[in-house]
Amino acid sequence: MSETTTDQLTFQNPVTRYPEITPPIQDQPEPGIDQYLIPHTDRGQDSYRGTGRLEGRKALITGADSGIGAAVAIAFAREGADVALSYLPVEEPDAQEIKRVIEASGRRAFLIPGDLADRDFCEALVTQAVDALGGLDALVNNAGRQIAVEDIADLSDAQWTNTFETNIHAIYRISRAAIPHMPPGSTIVNTTSIQAYKPSTPLLDYASTKAAINNFSKGLAQQLAPKGIRVNAVAPGPIWTPLQVSDGQPKEKLPDFGKNTPLGRAGQPTEVAPAFVFLTSPESSYVLGETLNVNGGTPSP
Repeated sequence: MSETTTDQLTFQNPVTRYPEITPPIQDQPEPGIDQYLIPHTDRGQDSYRGTGRLEGRKALITGADSGIGAAVAIAFAREGADVALSYLPVEEPDAQEIKRVIEASGRRAFLIPGDLADRDFCEALVTQAVDALGGLDALVNNAGRQIAVEDIADLSDAQWTNTFETNIHAIYRISRAAIPHMPPGSTIVNTTSIQAYKPSTPLLDYASTKAAINNFSKGLAQQLAPKGIRVNAVAPGPIWTPLQVSDGQPKEKLPDFGKNTPLGRAGQPTEVAPAFVFLTSPESSYVLGETLNVNGGTPSP
């Protein structure tokens, strides 16, 4: 088929669909703001086209202000869902932007700032989301904390504890609070990582939580299957997000970020969002306890 007759939005070379990036060495305080990232991320705000696969759904998404969470929120809205966005208060500028995009797509967006490391907020978050949305039938546990530490001798108890509180304890608490509100046909999708299978040496705490998320998802899927609630996970590889520049990677590695994948480039958040859409939509009704790997071709177990 010639280039003149090919729909460039539906048939594209994955190697060149998004440009190979060479991010400059840069630093942001944790957790990082998408608007200040160089280069900017693609969260699908100008490209994601929905087909009604989530029409009428009510979704709560954590870490929804930037990166993968923001891309998922935009995709869900374009597919017909209303969305409650959870994020840290300092991330308000990014959250307001995603709210604007969702509302411009004709769906409702509700902002619920707070710290998922606070166990009381995890329960309050679910209550607020249910009240705002008028129910809850889709939960995306995406928020995560990643701080690179080269030597275990420098990995403090405080960092270890906070990473676990944010990355896995919050998923347990939010899921436990959400399940009583979720009717049959509801879904939970958790963000794990390629780090669950191939841990990088500076990411001991982060990688450990991602392995735990993977296991938690498979176990909870078996518990909730008889209730008609499906649980799955998505394992991204090197995706360009603010996580990387707020000490998520050693600074000297930023220019080569993602270039060691078979596709030869880092992924964009919008490339991960369709996996969440699939696992949330009825199209995946026989898929439970699965982990979809979105990692540019790196072999995974």
